[in-house]
Amino acid sequence: MIDFSDPGMWVSLVTLCFLEIVLGVDNIIFISIVTGKLPVKEQSRARNIGMLMAMGFRVCLLLGINQLIALKDPVITVPAIFNKVKGTMIGLSYKDLILIAGGLFLLVKSTMEIHHKMQVPIDGKKHKKEAKKNNFGSILIQIVLVDAVFSFDSILTAVGLVDNVMIMIIAVIISMGIMMLFAGAVANIINKQPSLQMLALSFLVIIGVVLIAGGFHEEVNKSIIYSCLGFSLIVELLNIRFRKKTANVKLNDSEMD
Repeated sequence: MIDFSDPGMWVSLVTLCFLEIVLGVDNIIFISIVTGKLPVKEQSRARNIGMLMAMGFRVCLLLGINQLIALKDPVITVPAIFNKVKGTMIGLSYKDLILIAGGLFLLVKSTMEIHHKMQVPIDGKKHKKEAKKNNFGSILIQIVLVDAVFSFDSILTAVGLVDNVMIMIIAVIISMGIMMLFAGAVANIINKQPSLQMLALSFLVIIGVVLIAGGFHEEVNKSIIYSCLGFSLIVELLNIRFRKKTANVKLNDSEMD
């Protein structure tokens, strides 16, 4: 049972909620991009259903916490490709294999999206073809697959901080509810600004590489990555504001002429 009179419990709950939201930023970015391909009236529903399914998946992982921890036991041995010492071998667990597979999926998917956005539509043919390829079901599958990969990091982080499974479940539900509230606003901002979309996709490419490296037991300092993203985002927001002011000045000059 949870002792709600214990201040330590509330500290643990708030900390876990904060970590879940921070670790869920990558997920929100990916969801915003893939749901942006759907008709506007279906985007919100796809985001909410996808995130509810993701929440259910994380709760199931927490309920099977012993099995999740067991996934850290090595099942195969492979050469350490990131190690400079030749002949070094490392053991990969099911968790490592899932991280590698998820990183590859994110890497390939983000690269394909960047290539897709670089193409120039001809007489609307591209948009018609895209509408046929991206249906509601396929978008949901992509959301759940990516969240399944991100879930392992967040759940294992929670396990390292708190022993009570119920506190972890409550934190997941609260944090997912908060992310659902703001996911729509994030999606609107990203989808309205093509440059922000490219920045987000580039960030997802980096996250894919980090996941692959993590699968091979090479830890990358995520605080540095998030700091770089934050700096890049601030620069891009300044560029957007500058372009908007420049466009207004040109509009005013043309009206005066």
